[in-house]
Amino acid sequence: KLLFAYAEATVPKVTVITRKAYGGGYITMSSKHLRGDANYAWPTAEIAVMGAKGAAEIIARGKDKAQATREYEEKFANPIMAAERGFVDGLLRPSETRRVICEDLELLQDKQLKNPWKKHANMPL
Repeated sequence: KLLFAYAEATVPKVTVITRKAYGGGYITMSSKHLRGDANYAWPTAEIAVMGAKGAAEIIARGKDKAQATREYEEKFANPIMAAERGFVDGLLRPSETRRVICEDLELLQDKQLKNPWKKHANMPL
C-alpha cells in the first residue's frame, strides 16, 4: 500500500539519501523510478542493489571476502555512480540540504501532473 501511495502521489517529491539505500527499499522511497521530482544524496550515502557484505559473499565465493567487500564499496556503493546514471540529481553537503530542499519546494509549488482521468485507483492486492 505504501509503494502504491508513493507512486500515485501528485505532490512535490524531494528525496535526500543520507545513509544507505539498497534495492527495493531505495526504489520505493520516492526515487526517480517512481516519478520523484528531485533526488539528492549526501557524500556518505551508499546507493546500490544490495549491501556490500551480501554482494561480496555472492561475488567472491571461495575467495577473499574482505577484499571483495572493499572493491564493491568503492565501485558500486557510493552516490557518484548513481549520479552518473541519473538516479540522483546531485550530491549535497549536509550544510546545503535545507537550502536546496526549500528552493526545490518553491519551484515545485505549482506542480501539476497530467495523469489520465480515473474515477478510482486500482491498487494491486
